[in-house]
Amino acid sequence: MLVILSPSKTSDPASKLAGNFSLPGFIPEIGILIKILRKKTLDDLKDLMRISDKLASQTFDWIKVMTTKYEPQNTRCAIYNFSGEVYQGLKAETLSELDLEFAQNHLRILSGLYGSLRPLDLMQPYRLEMGTRLKTSKSNNLYQFWGGKITKSINADLKSISSNILLNLASDEYSKCIIPDKLKAVMLSVEFFETKNGNHVFNSFNAKKARGQMAGYIIRNKVIHHQNLRLYNIGGYHYNEKLSSQNNMVFVKS
Repeated sequence: MLVILSPSKTSDPASKLAGNFSLPGFIPEIGILIKILRKKTLDDLKDLMRISDKLASQTFDWIKVMTTKYEPQNTRCAIYNFSGEVYQGLKAETLSELDLEFAQNHLRILSGLYGSLRPLDLMQPYRLEMGTRLKTSKSNNLYQFWGGKITKSINADLKSISSNILLNLASDEYSKCIIPDKLKAVMLSVEFFETKNGNHVFNSFNAKKARGQMAGYIIRNKVIHHQNLRLYNIGGYHYNEKLSSQNNMVFVKS
């Protein structure tokens, strides 16, 4: 089983660097996107990404120093970089070396700039959501730019661990970059709901944290078969067989 996660919009500037780091798998593609972004003015970035003046300025400064030469002094490991709700649930700082080794083979973080990141891949601070309509010479948006490349990479990752199950813990924005017809596996989605007044309610903030918690559970317990997730009960969530289907696992917090 291979797990996919979304990145987060926020990052930790003091995140640590693992000793056994790895390099991103799409360095040429990353270079193409960096060159395009460097041609954008501050106002261009603000309009393109629909962000505030403050965030546009921060993004502009990041782009100016971006490089495809990945060295410890200017990078951080992907799993430690992000600090949003998903990663608060994952708690990467508590993972052991054996956990990280398992994660390196069984977890991928999808990214608008980096495509698909292994947990220990080096990266730099950035802002480029997958839904951004950034045009290249051969594509009108990042879905067109990355779709085939990421799907091919995921297929290779699945083959390397002899699995045909892709567990989707990513948001719709990021999981849409996987091309179903080209994926040589079953994509199994996971949903998290809460019970309020007898109804099953979706809470975005809590669901994001729950995705991270499940990813952490899989890593720490070395779960390789999705059926074993039926026993999952972290954060008060329990598997709901009635709401689940063949390609969708539903967990409800009562």
